[in-house]
Amino acid sequence: MPAVGGAVLHDPTDVEIAEAWGVPTTLAPDADRSFDLLVVGAGPGGLAAAVYGSSEGLRTLVVERESIGGQAGTSSLIRNYLGFSRGIRGSELAQRGYQQAWVFGAHFVLMRTVERLEKRGDQFVAAIGAVGEVTARAVVLASGVSYRRLDVPSLEKLVGAGVYYGASVSEAHGLQDRDACVVGGGNSAGQAVLHLARYCRRVLLVIRGEDLAASMSQYLIDAIVAADNVVVRASSEVTGGGGDGRLEYVVLRDRRTGDEETVQADGLFVMIGAVPGTDWLPAEVGRDAHGFVLTGSDAAVDPQWHEDRPPQPYETTVPGLFAVGDVRCASVKRVASAVGEGSVVVSQIHTHLKVRSDA
Repeated sequence: MPAVGGAVLHDPTDVEIAEAWGVPTTLAPDADRSFDLLVVGAGPGGLAAAVYGSSEGLRTLVVERESIGGQAGTSSLIRNYLGFSRGIRGSELAQRGYQQAWVFGAHFVLMRTVERLEKRGDQFVAAIGAVGEVTARAVVLASGVSYRRLDVPSLEKLVGAGVYYGASVSEAHGLQDRDACVVGGGNSAGQAVLHLARYCRRVLLVIRGEDLAASMSQYLIDAIVAADNVVVRASSEVTGGGGDGRLEYVVLRDRRTGDEETVQADGLFVMIGAVPGTDWLPAEVGRDAHGFVLTGSDAAVDPQWHEDRPPQPYETTVPGLFAVGDVRCASVKRVASAVGEGSVVVSQIHTHLKVRSDA
C-alpha cells in the first residue's frame, strides 16, 4: 500500500501502517523519559485522565496497545452520551479526546504494550515494548477489557474472514444485502446490530439470557424491536460454523432444549463477556477472582494494602497506582462512567503527589 512520501509497504505490520500515517508509536531517542503521569490505555477513561492530567500541568504519557478509543471507539453510534442528542460515532469521540489531550501537551505512544511495571521507591518504572523504559510518579490503569473468545475451533480459523471480535464497523458496508449474526447482550452489541441493520438483509442477535432488559439500555431495545430486519434469538449460543475460506453459516444451540440449527451468516460479530487482561501487572496489585483490579474500599481490605491510611477511591493496593474504567472491579460499563472516573482520578493523583512531596 502507498505510504507517506510515495513508499510502498509490502505486507506491513500494524505499527508500520500507523507510522506511515504519522501516528506516534515511539519516543524520540533524545526525549525526556521522566513523566508525572503514565496512563495505560487510550479508551474513554484513559483519554479523560490524559486531558485533565495534562491540562493541570502533569507531564503525561499515554500508551495504547492498539488504537485510541478502546471498545467505545468501535461503536457505530453512541446515543446516550451527554451533549450529543443525535449520537456520536465512537471513533469521532475518541479522536476528539485524543486531539484535546494532545493540545494540552500529552504525549502518546500507540500500537505499543506496557510489558512490565514496577515501583522503585516513589517512582514507577514501565518497560514499553520496542520503546524502552520510562518513569512516572503516578500511573493510571485504563486498559479496559477484551471480549471473551467463543473457543469454537471452526470459527477461530475464520477470524478476519467473516468472524470478528468487536463491532468492526467498517465491515458493515461489505455485508450489503447479506446476513449477519451478532452475539452479545450489551450496549455494544445493540449498537452493532442497529448499524448492521442499515446494510444487511437480516441481522440475527444471539443472547444467552431470556431477554435484553438485564444488560442493554432501553433505547437500544426499543430500536431493535422496531427494526424489521432484526431477529433476536434468546437463550441461545453459537456452537459451530464454517465456510469455504470465509464464513457462510453458524450453528446455534437452544440452551433450553439442546436443539441445534444451522443458519446462514456472512458475518459474525462476537461481543460477549469481559476479560481484563491484567496478568502482566505485578503480584502486589490486588485483583478479584476474574482479574479485575481492586480499588478504594475493595483495596483497603486486601492483605496487600499496607499503608496507615485508606486508599483513595480509585487507588489500587499499590500507592500511586490507580485504575479507572472497565478494568476496575465493580465499575459501571458505560462510556460516560469511564470518562467521569478518568477525570476525577486526576484530583486523587494530585493528592498522592502532594503527600509524597510533603513527606
